[in-house]
Amino acid sequence: MGTEDRDGFPEDGEGPVREVTVAPFAIDAFCVSNAWFAEFVEATGFRTEAERFGWTYVFAKFLPGPVRKSSPRPQQTPWWCGVPGADWRHPEGPGSDLEGRWDHPVVHVSWNDAVAYCAWAGRRLPSEVEWEYAARGGLEQARYPWGDELTPGGEHRCNIWQGRFPTHDEAADGYSGTAPVDAYEPNGYGLHNVAGNVWEWCADWFDAGKVGRTMRGGSYLCHASYCNRYRVAARTSNSPDSSSGNLGFRCAADI
Repeated sequence: MGTEDRDGFPEDGEGPVREVTVAPFAIDAFCVSNAWFAEFVEATGFRTEAERFGWTYVFAKFLPGPVRKSSPRPQQTPWWCGVPGADWRHPEGPGSDLEGRWDHPVVHVSWNDAVAYCAWAGRRLPSEVEWEYAARGGLEQARYPWGDELTPGGEHRCNIWQGRFPTHDEAADGYSGTAPVDAYEPNGYGLHNVAGNVWEWCADWFDAGKVGRTMRGGSYLCHASYCNRYRVAARTSNSPDSSSGNLGFRCAADI
């Protein structure tokens, strides 16, 4: 587990490389889709934290000009806009919907929302160790779930950013924004999209300071110029009540 790759981020605690024993577990081949999350909401009446807060973060390039100009932006990441009325049903805010995206991963879900879904489904979030073990697909210390080359033979294997971030995405991998949960070939263990597409919540606290919950896998916004965290050993975190348009989850279970 882990890496000491020079392209990594030491401050993220990716290393050192170490051996870890993992008990048997099951993990979903796919992230939870909008359709699956809708079943949960219909059955329970659940309201996500973004819905209760009244806003969440949307990538600026996806927004109409007036909304983009009027929405507050974090100073450190100005490509995000805090959009009132954005939530899992309305990924780009009022007027947007899930038409054509029911098979895409649900986004704008917090860690707390993900835990609630897992409890309803009789599942749980994967631990970080479980997630990395599954994401590696049986390969030892490979950079990506399929090997060490990002685009072997020129073939795109994941949904990340191509072009100049954050102004121009060439979408050479076929998608600008999220992709279906079954996009691209699975890894050696049958898991789809464990690199790119959306960040995935894990059960663990990120570090001993408990500043946030761990997220793994990178997203469609990751780019080598600033965030090559689509590497299988890469990790980051966010507060348990945070949500955004590139953050989802998949379920795991004891066996």
